Amino acid sequence: MLENGSPAPDVVLEDTDGQAVRLSDYRGRHAVLVYFMRSTACPICNRHVQDLVRRRDELAAGNVKVLVAVPEDRRTAAAWKARRSIPFPVVVGRDGTPHELFGLDRKMLGSLQQSGTVLVDTGGVVRHAHGATLPTGGYLRKEISEAVGALRP
Repeated sequence: MLENGSPAPDVVLEDTDGQAVRLSDYRGRHAVLVYFMRSTACPICNRHVQDLVRRRDELAAGNVKVLVAVPEDRRTAAAWKARRSIPFPVVVGRDGTPHELFGLDRKMLGSLQQSGTVLVDTGGVVRHAHGATLPTGGYLRKEISEAVGALRP
């Protein structure tokens, strides 16, 4: 898992339309919050995404763009995004999962995908990074709000 204060990796992900999404594309313009779902079928992860949807104005006011990363393939991700009316880009990995690229592994003999959040500031530095094996621990609302608040000059 990434550490606070470390440079964010310049990974290339893919959105549900098949377009490349690079964290470096946001550098100098927006901070980026990436929420890593354990699975699109995870009810707890879906509640966390709905909280992000409810907070989108607050995040936008902090100049934060949200990406939702899922471990499934692009077609599954697109169907989930449409069914749930997710307003954020939903991204998948081009080679492997986005989770692997950020150090969120599968735990417990490979049966549980970790979930988590990463906040990258406009300079490409990680300001919040947290992962958890249990989905209840992958989204720390208070800590995310504090990290977003700390981005403001």
